[in-house]
Amino acid sequence: MAEVRDLLVEIGTEELPPKALTTLERALHDGITTGLTKESLGFGAVHSYATPRRLAVVIEDVATVQPERQTERRGPAVSVAFGEDGLPTKAAQGFARSCAVEVDHLDRLKTDAGEWLVYRSTEVAQFSASLLPGIINAAVMALPAPKRMRWSDLDYEFVRPVRWLTAIFGANTLECEVMGLTASNTTHGHRFHCPEPITVSAPREYARVLEQQGFVIADFAERRKRIEADVRAVAQAEGGNVVIAEDLLDEVTALTEWPVAIAGSFDEAFLQVPDAALIATMKANQKYFHLTDENGKLLPAFITVANLRSSDPLSVRHGNERVIRPRLADAQFFYQTDLKQPLANRLAGLESVVFQRQLGSVADKSQRISELAVHVAAALGADTDTVRAARRAGLLSKCDLGTEMVGEFPELQGFMGGVYARASNEPEAVAIAVADVYKPRFAGDALPGTVTGQAVAIADKLDTLTGIFGIKQPPTGDRDPFALRRAALGVLRIMIECELNLDLARLLDVSVEAHGASVAAQELSRTVFDFMIERMRGYFAEQGVSPDVYQAVHARAPARPLDFARRVVAVQAFRKRPEGASLAAANKRIKNILRQADAASGHKVNDALLKEDAEWTLAAKLVGLAPRAKELQNNHDYDGALTLLAGLRDPVDAFFENVRVMDDDVAVRANRIALLSSIDTLFMQTADISLLQE
Repeated sequence: MAEVRDLLVEIGTEELPPKALTTLERALHDGITTGLTKESLGFGAVHSYATPRRLAVVIEDVATVQPERQTERRGPAVSVAFGEDGLPTKAAQGFARSCAVEVDHLDRLKTDAGEWLVYRSTEVAQFSASLLPGIINAAVMALPAPKRMRWSDLDYEFVRPVRWLTAIFGANTLECEVMGLTASNTTHGHRFHCPEPITVSAPREYARVLEQQGFVIADFAERRKRIEADVRAVAQAEGGNVVIAEDLLDEVTALTEWPVAIAGSFDEAFLQVPDAALIATMKANQKYFHLTDENGKLLPAFITVANLRSSDPLSVRHGNERVIRPRLADAQFFYQTDLKQPLANRLAGLESVVFQRQLGSVADKSQRISELAVHVAAALGADTDTVRAARRAGLLSKCDLGTEMVGEFPELQGFMGGVYARASNEPEAVAIAVADVYKPRFAGDALPGTVTGQAVAIADKLDTLTGIFGIKQPPTGDRDPFALRRAALGVLRIMIECELNLDLARLLDVSVEAHGASVAAQELSRTVFDFMIERMRGYFAEQGVSPDVYQAVHARAPARPLDFARRVVAVQAFRKRPEGASLAAANKRIKNILRQADAASGHKVNDALLKEDAEWTLAAKLVGLAPRAKELQNNHDYDGALTLLAGLRDPVDAFFENVRVMDDDVAVRANRIALLSSIDTLFMQTADISLLQE
């Protein structure tokens, strides 16, 4: 068995950007393992590490030498490699020279396509120690740094200055140089707790040595787990419930090497400011976790995570309390300043705020949202008060963009609009809708809970979609600066999950009309409709719906997303039935027959032309099923309709087994095709099940 050794590679840096840390960790892991694989160097378990000051990988059982590799290089065909006199041509001679051998030393390879000259050789195995420096350099240089910088007088660039390089292969330091640094077997611990270099004797000792001697928890996942446990323990000691946002936990983990949770408090007078504003201040500015009581009400307390264990933790607490006080005072000032004028008074100021140069101001957008929200509410059969509220909420939906609070914390847009609408004595339905206009903001987010809010949220997103598509700036690749994919999915989620039976195509027409000459209207509605319906593919895939089910329903092109979803649910259930595969196969056969016969649907079956028992049975079954199936389909009970139509399996199977469709008698043939066309029409009222895969 070939000898193996463990490998440690660590890049020591100045503090790395927290939001890029896990990406860099994964990239170093992948870069080195890919390099090992490319060089045919076997290896075992891989452990990656990331802290603010380091990226590291420990790879167990790396082969110390490459296996010998057989190579084969194909040259010209024998037919052109030798002339009629049997002597090698220039093509053969050139190929031989490129291989550094004589033509006589070339082999021949026979294939179905002919015979070729070929050069076979054995690559001499190289020692891993000579290959690893190149692999490490390639991996480091390919790291996806968000913004690169230079340091000192060096020509190298990275996201932060690189200060040390640790590389150990087995028990020995690897002879390696990266970004002007020569590798050693020493690392560096915590900046304050352990400023002296630490020797690492073996790669597998790396994480343990750093923790025990260096006050560094190198494993990101382990550090994250400890932070969460410590924060919860401190919260319990403080008598509150801590709210741990996953993104904040990730960021705090990326900011610390030796995390210590410490509680703090602030003046209760600040609780007069809306909770969301205080939470945004603590989270965005200070990276604090907030606490609530048993009823979910915000407490005047927080938990911070220090990056060291202080000999005087009380001073650390007081220091954080001093820091948060002016932050909260700012939020209080913004809130009190914003309350000095009604929300509606800010609408005029939005006329000078550009939404998009070709699409006008934010005030113009607000007017379009208002009018479209009325159409949505009316289409839902809302009463006069609800329609009036939708109009008003649409008009006010962007007014909070001009407030001090949203200017400081953009993530509060919508929420603060609702707060200020309520403070301005707007109707409650209007305030709720203004707060919900941006929902859902992300995957899994809550949806607007009222008809008014749903109408305004849909209108806002459709206006953006038609406007940006109308000026020909659709998403391309991974670029989507206007978040159109998220907007499309948001509309679909609201319509489907809130069970709003809205005609999406019609609403898009209304939205396009509202833009007037600002957009290129030709085929715009259809383009946006197709873009949105395509988003449903991923939406249903996340729910376990197979792609062929989506395709079967998409073939019918339902204009109402709720109707589309109901069909998908029904077809997904149908394909799992015992009859599903058989009827899907039969429908494929029916489609092929109708296509070859160029038969138009709508021809009635003539009972007088039914000759075989199997076609009599099938026709009778259709007569019995069709009226009820159509009734169920008209009532959008597609599951019930397909369950009913599943009863056609046996007579359809018997028909194809015993009846010759293409009978010599033209009239009989046409009648049998009409019978099959009736089956196709019945199923197609729900979906094209011929597209289902077996």
